Amino acid sequence: MTVLAARDISCEKQDRILFENVHLQINAGELVLLRGENGAGKTSLLRILVGLSQPQQGCVSICGSDVYQDGEQASHAFMYFGHKLGISALLTPIENLQYWCCQHHISVSEQTIVNTLEQLGLEGLETLPVKHLSQGQQRRVSLARFWLQSQAKLWVLDEPMTALDVNMVKMFEQHIQSFLLSGGAVIMTSHQSINIDYPNREFALEYRW
Repeated sequence: MTVLAARDISCEKQDRILFENVHLQINAGELVLLRGENGAGKTSLLRILVGLSQPQQGCVSICGSDVYQDGEQASHAFMYFGHKLGISALLTPIENLQYWCCQHHISVSEQTIVNTLEQLGLEGLETLPVKHLSQGQQRRVSLARFWLQSQAKLWVLDEPMTALDVNMVKMFEQHIQSFLLSGGAVIMTSHQSINIDYPNREFALEYRW
């Protein structure tokens, strides 16, 4: 089953064409590693794929829903993790995740959230404002959403391992593998080597002058 279909995608920034006529199809159970030099447009492409940025031309659909014309329906089918964590520094980890779950109509108990945070090594920090947590701990709070959401068919991950320690990297890699084995699809970038025991294919963007 096709999870993501992108056709004729072109992107221009500051009078420079990052890429053009990009075609990308991702099927259920596929792991795609997005490669390219800094400035090649990897983050721009991922933002286009999830509807956060508009391309100069082209169209994208996720699970059959156009991400630009039917963005709300498409948003139910994917999860995006980018450079901005999407959490409030003034709220606690529990409050951040409760708010996120409410926004996405996800029904989970507070105890489930607490258990997830403990699983991710945040035991004892659940009720502290996020501003008091380290960068790596804040990323764990944001990544906890991938343990709470069960409906998404596609994960779009932009450098998800940044600022994570070895144990958390391994845990998230295992979680990605479990998602893939369940039929989910993943497209991701990473400056670090990926140690996921699962077949993958690379999709490369060339830097254009």
